[in-house]
Amino acid sequence: MTAIARNIRAAADGETPHFTANRLLAALRPDALAELAPHLTPIGLAIDAVIFDAGDDVEKTYLPCGPTQVSLLVVTADGQEIEAASVGLEGAIGGVVSAGYKPAYGRAVVRTPGQAFSIPTERLEEVKTRVPAVADLFDRYADVMIAQMMQLVACNALHPIEQRACRWLLFAHDRSGDEPIRLTQETLAQMLGVQRTTISAVARALQDAQIIHIGRGRLEVLDRPALEKRACECHDAVEAHFHRLLPKVEL
Repeated sequence: MTAIARNIRAAADGETPHFTANRLLAALRPDALAELAPHLTPIGLAIDAVIFDAGDDVEKTYLPCGPTQVSLLVVTADGQEIEAASVGLEGAIGGVVSAGYKPAYGRAVVRTPGQAFSIPTERLEEVKTRVPAVADLFDRYADVMIAQMMQLVACNALHPIEQRACRWLLFAHDRSGDEPIRLTQETLAQMLGVQRTTISAVARALQDAQIIHIGRGRLEVLDRPALEKRACECHDAVEAHFHRLLPKVEL
């Protein structure tokens, strides 16, 4: 087990994470990380916690660790939610592009609980102005976020629900470190904008094929290659762009 994998496991177990449990922080040179480290506070994020809502000032930036996963949601006038992007240990949420204290467009909700680092967005912006390597890293990640959102628009419009569900599970599995994914079928249905019965049918088919195992509020991936075959190309497209822009950000 690599050092980073051990840190992912530790974050999943609720221990105070090491900086390398977040892929962006792990990619920084020691001197650049030293500029951020005094402002980084380890915190626990509970499932369904709302980090910020539409219209809120984004006063803090969060860097998930281990299996922690946060969804960026668009909320319609009648209260429906659909996922526009998903952020885990590979990135950050809130204050990635703006200079801080800008109103959020959507809602950020914790989907998979766990550990994270928080930093006042104002402090992050100060470090960006002084340390070009930090500014460059977050600029590149912002480009990846836009690519993910663009790919998700195409995925939702063109691909059947089983492929979309498998795509989401691949992203979650990337971040879980082979730990079970803490997820309910109702939550997955909400994020994909479909009925729970639709997701139940997809999950049943995947379980019957021994690709996943579903427990109470937990899902385990049993056969990753088979899951990849069932998914659309969207996961691989986003991952390829990610590694082109952030080649040093590795697990």
